[in-house]
Amino acid sequence: MSGQVLTRCVSRTLLSTSGVKCAKFRGTNRNYWTNFRRKSASLTRGGAVVLLGFPTMSCLLYEAHHRVQSSAVVHALEKEEVLEQADYLYSCAETEKLYQLLLQYKNSDDTEFLWRLARASRDLSLLPDMEAGRKKQLVYEAFEYAKKALEKDDSSFAAHKWYAICISDVGDYEGVKVKIGNSYIIRQHLETAIKLNPKDATSLHILGYWCFAFAELPWYQRKVAAVIFASPPTSSYEEALDFFLKAEEVDPDFYSKNMLMLGRTYLALKDKEKALQWLTKAKEYPPHTHEDKEVHKEAVDLLKKLG
Repeated sequence: MSGQVLTRCVSRTLLSTSGVKCAKFRGTNRNYWTNFRRKSASLTRGGAVVLLGFPTMSCLLYEAHHRVQSSAVVHALEKEEVLEQADYLYSCAETEKLYQLLLQYKNSDDTEFLWRLARASRDLSLLPDMEAGRKKQLVYEAFEYAKKALEKDDSSFAAHKWYAICISDVGDYEGVKVKIGNSYIIRQHLETAIKLNPKDATSLHILGYWCFAFAELPWYQRKVAAVIFASPPTSSYEEALDFFLKAEEVDPDFYSKNMLMLGRTYLALKDKEKALQWLTKAKEYPPHTHEDKEVHKEAVDLLKKLG
């Protein structure tokens, strides 16, 4: 079920960053920090160009203009610093601290804050021993932030990705019919995310997960899908495999769950040799998170069954 399989799918990539102790980044685009620095620099340069273009500006106008430009630069730098702090906390799995940091910007119109807040809310909902009522509240909260992020900037690949993930999570509370009904929407936003950023391994992985889920959809859920759609969502293990392999090509060994899914997909395709190869890699992946530990356990169990 697409809603179920995406629930625990926490997108992650490995990021090498000088001066950062926690090197494991989940769902962080490699170019974000560089881009923010460029934007800040271009803002400063833009101010210089304007001043040089108006040499007859009076001292009073110059001072007023300088205050406006300085304010814009400070604002840009503050945004950069907050986002870098947020990405650092995410890399270190400081979920509660990250959520509290970004919650200050819940009324922001900035997509960069909003999709990160959606991600943080969702991650908080997935923490072990989270109380059921609070978990549901966070899931819906995450969806609202992701929805707002997309409304503010539909050219953001991250906004599309997290909207797809969050609408899938909401479906878990609204029944099989709603989950299947949202399936086309989920795929559409994942495909848009990939189109906007073909190098985002996590979007590729999640779309592979979507394909795998529909390839193994139980018969009774296929009947529900047939009632909802004239042409129900379908996929194949071959299509899922293609996306998982593309994710590895973009960012090798970025995510233990992608290795596990490659192993499971090759098992479904009766390719025991390649299944063993990827399940072994998943088993040997250093466990940094609770999810990594679950992946390790599942890989070990599957390898035992394979003998």
